[in-house]
Amino acid sequence: MSRVDRWSTADLPDLTGRTILVTGTTVGGLGHVTALELARRGARVVLTGRRPERIAETREAILGEVPGAALESVELDLADLSSVRRAAAEVSGLGALDVLVNNAGVMGTPSLQRTADGLELQMATNHFGPFLLTGLLLPQLVASEDGRVVTVSSQMHRVARSAPLSDPRHLEGRYRPWPTYGQSKLANLLFTYELERRLRRAEQPVRALAAHPGFASTHLAANGQYGRASGGIASVLDRTIKVVSPNTAAEGAWPTLMAATADLPGATYVGPDGWMEWGGHPRVTRSNKLSYDETAQRRLWQLSEETVGITYP
Repeated sequence: MSRVDRWSTADLPDLTGRTILVTGTTVGGLGHVTALELARRGARVVLTGRRPERIAETREAILGEVPGAALESVELDLADLSSVRRAAAEVSGLGALDVLVNNAGVMGTPSLQRTADGLELQMATNHFGPFLLTGLLLPQLVASEDGRVVTVSSQMHRVARSAPLSDPRHLEGRYRPWPTYGQSKLANLLFTYELERRLRRAEQPVRALAAHPGFASTHLAANGQYGRASGGIASVLDRTIKVVSPNTAAEGAWPTLMAATADLPGATYVGPDGWMEWGGHPRVTRSNKLSYDETAQRRLWQLSEETVGITYP
């Protein structure tokens, strides 16, 4: 495993023989860069995404930089629990899994959208889908004998005033895009810390960690607001994000890569070391006080199990 002082991609270890699944690998995003760097170090990388053509684009882009990279492709829509189950069944044929990177997400969708399962879109994609996927893939992570789950959160978790513990199929009050996004990112941390505690109690050889990219120039904001990264006002927003972001997408992926490969204990949170953690080199950091509330962690876990129909570990 790599060192953690002033970490950079030069510290990534040889990953030959490791299998790593990354969700949300669209070209230009954090997942694409994460998958690229892992493949560059010899890992077999499982690329996932909602649309086969997008996965194919990412595959082509990675092979353009790493000819002969070991890549697998699995269609996965985290907002659709049946899609999560189908994807997990397909991944089960790949054998032991060393790392699961829960990277995919949606941000600030402007109007309330319900999924086929009756869940609000941001919470479904950012929390409930990853919660189910992690549980379904846990046996393969255990089989690696040193598994790791890395969930990508955000500094936006700090805007959440409470944990998302109400009925996920019933909206209380008016839908608010950004507070809802903040709650979904808080859920990522509550999930990570509770997962780590449960894994230790069950004596399972898997660690749970979290990371955040700071403020990185990706298509996430434009996709969330307009459902696309280019065309009209979406292009304007996308260009603006690129201008004001202190981190490129490549730099934004550094905390995830460090969390996935460095010698770190479970429940570690990794983020940039710059001003307000917006940019810089990755380091071990801390999330907000609410994320460490063990009662909220347990309640969200129980709610999530009831919502997606799985109990683990």
